[in-house]
This record gives sequence, structure tokens and C-alpha cells, in this order.
Amino acid sequence: MPAPVPAWLGALLPAAGAGAGGLAVAGLGSAELAGRGGMRLTSAAFADGEALDPSFTALEEDAVAPPLEWTAPPPGSAELVLLAEDPDGPGGQAFCHWLVWGLAPQRGKLLEGEAPPRVGKNSFGNSEWLLPDPMPGDDARTLVFQLFALDSPLALLPGATRADVLAAMAGHVTGVALLTASFAAEDDLAEDDLAEDDWEEAQAEE
Repeated sequence: MPAPVPAWLGALLPAAGAGAGGLAVAGLGSAELAGRGGMRLTSAAFADGEALDPSFTALEEDAVAPPLEWTAPPPGSAELVLLAEDPDGPGGQAFCHWLVWGLAPQRGKLLEGEAPPRVGKNSFGNSEWLLPDPMPGDDARTLVFQLFALDSPLALLPGATRADVLAAMAGHVTGVALLTASFAAEDDLAEDDLAEDDWEEAQAEE
């Protein structure tokens, strides 16, 4: 059964639905920490809530992680941690696609496909960007990028698990920024493209 969704998080992530209670930010964040000091997370590849380009998913060969950019964290921050999770994982558990830490506590970015300083294990047990790969016929899914500022650096080696990282972060979060993207199976994307083509043809005939 999915964990309850905190009211503050439900208001920020309405598209994530009931599964948002399983996200890392549900246990480590709060209304006061969200966007604290103007902390923001964005991407040059998509706006908040928009669909991921197939070049960042299993729909294309040689796909890589999307580019991300963030503003300066609150004063007193010593490190940044990034998680990308699908809140609608099996059994109501968040499915971890990316677990990154060791990011400098300042305004910065990760370029498209850039290797982060330290990467932990995703839900498949691999230390890499786990390509979103929804099943045909499934509804569009939401991927939640969560950036945490910490008041002390993590003393963890690359390859640490999500549980290890979250335990080490507890009580040390100084700020949080969120960014969402949607992704769907190729069949769903094809239907969307077909609908757009039909609309364009109809406009041309008028």
C-alpha cells in the first residue's frame, strides 16, 4: 500500500498521484524546505510537467540522462543530492532511476549525458541513469527529479544504495527543489503524433 502523501507535497505534485508518498522527498522534505531561499531545479530539455524526449528514455538507442540546472542552495549547504524517481513503482514503492550525490553546494548544472561525481544504485541495482521504459498500454508516468541541499557532505562511496543515502541525509536537509517530467510507451506517443497530424490535416482543408 502506498505511503500517505503529505499535504504540502500533494499540492506541489498533483500529477504524481497517490504514489508521491513513496518519494524520497516525502520523508526528507517539508513545506518550509521546498524552494527555500529561491532554490530551483530546471532543465533546458523540458519544462516542468512536460514529456521527456525519447533521447532520454528506452525508446531510443544511446539514450542518456537529461540536462539539469539549479540555482544556489540556501546558505550553509555543504552538498547537493539528486534523485529521479517514478512514484508509481511496483507495490506502491518509488522506483529509483537515478541517485547522484557529491554535487557542489552552489549554482550549477549537469549537461546531457554528463557523468556525475558519485552515483548510487538505481532500482535495478546499477549505478547509472536507468532509462524510463514504460509498458505499452500503460498510462503516461511521472518522473520526479528531487534536488536536496545538505548541511554536511555524505561520507558514502559510489555504489551506495538508496536506503543508505536516504539514511545519511536524514536530519541534514537545508532545502529542496522539484522538477517533473512525463513519459509514455511508444504506442501512446504514436497516437499523440497521429492526433496532431489529423488536426494539421483538418486545418489545411479549411
